[in-house]
Amino acid sequence: MSDTGGQKLIASNPSARSNYFLEEVVEAGIVLQGTEIKSIRATAPNLKDSFVEVSAKRRTDTKDSKALPRLEAWLVNMHIGPYSHGNIWNHEPRRRRKLLLHTSQIKKMFGALTQEGKTIVPTRMYFSKGRVKIELAMAKGKKKGDKRADSKKRDQNREIDKAMKRSRKAST
Repeated sequence: MSDTGGQKLIASNPSARSNYFLEEVVEAGIVLQGTEIKSIRATAPNLKDSFVEVSAKRRTDTKDSKALPRLEAWLVNMHIGPYSHGNIWNHEPRRRRKLLLHTSQIKKMFGALTQEGKTIVPTRMYFSKGRVKIELAMAKGKKKGDKRADSKKRDQNREIDKAMKRSRKAST
């Protein structure tokens, strides 16, 4: 792949759109260990059950005891299979992976998680300029009725498209 700025899709999370109302989308970098990038290039990771967790890390760089803790974002439960040629130095498939985001983005996510009751789910993973990026969406969970309404609307649109196609064929 050339380094022209194009994006190459690695994996997507189709269940995110069916289970959540996706609101705001953010791009994040991800910290990977040794064989993980080779494994990602060889096989597709699984984003299905993964989510983002924002936690506070105690600050050790200051002597002020009243200093606010530093917030960190972690991607939890994403599966990257072991590398086929990686021996004892292979990575753990479902380990927590740190996300690389701006402080303001992490604070916004933390507020959405704690105050608004939202969740943050990964929607897709891709290569951008040779680096692995992950697209995160702040989301609100759908109820069973919402899922049924979406399914019904999708079926209706499909029927409309079929009817339009038949009418175009009949008119020619």
